[in-house]
Amino acid sequence: MSSDDVLLDAEERMDKAISVLSHNLSGIRTGRANPGLVDSLKVEVYGSATPLKQLASIGTPEPQQIVIRPYDAATIKEIEKAIVAGDLGLNPQNDGRIIRLNVPPLSTEVRKKMVSRIKELSEEAKVSIRNIRRDANKAIDNSEKAKEISEDDRDRMKEEVQELTKKFEAQAAELAKSRESEVLDS
Repeated sequence: MSSDDVLLDAEERMDKAISVLSHNLSGIRTGRANPGLVDSLKVEVYGSATPLKQLASIGTPEPQQIVIRPYDAATIKEIEKAIVAGDLGLNPQNDGRIIRLNVPPLSTEVRKKMVSRIKELSEEAKVSIRNIRRDANKAIDNSEKAKEISEDDRDRMKEEVQELTKKFEAQAAELAKSRESEVLDS
């Protein structure tokens, strides 16, 4: 692997780790209604588990309410079952055409649990980023041992990998911090 390929691969993988963190954080409940709470739920329909967002449009007409409009009215019962089974603490109200979910305000205890979960997810992303750094450094060392690059190039590349690591760890921390403030302030 060339030096540019090692750095590009590391950057792509770190960016993916941030994307996964961002997706995971969107599923954490704040006091406000957010379609991200339910859009990744899997619903058993047509013989397979299908993401809810493929079966229905999801909206938030009010700050405390999520409205789910199934594209096929025949799937409404399965969607309701998936919401209950998803253990979100939300009680679906079905009128035959749409499902309404009222999002109750969070208690202090629940907020603290959410913040600790956010910190866990952030730390998992940082560990993933550090593992990517380790892999990149190993590839750089192997290139130097194979006489493909000089010691100076090895040191320069390791510095660049470290800069990438710092950049993406800062992004993970910032994402977690903003989500924590949403949970605590809502």
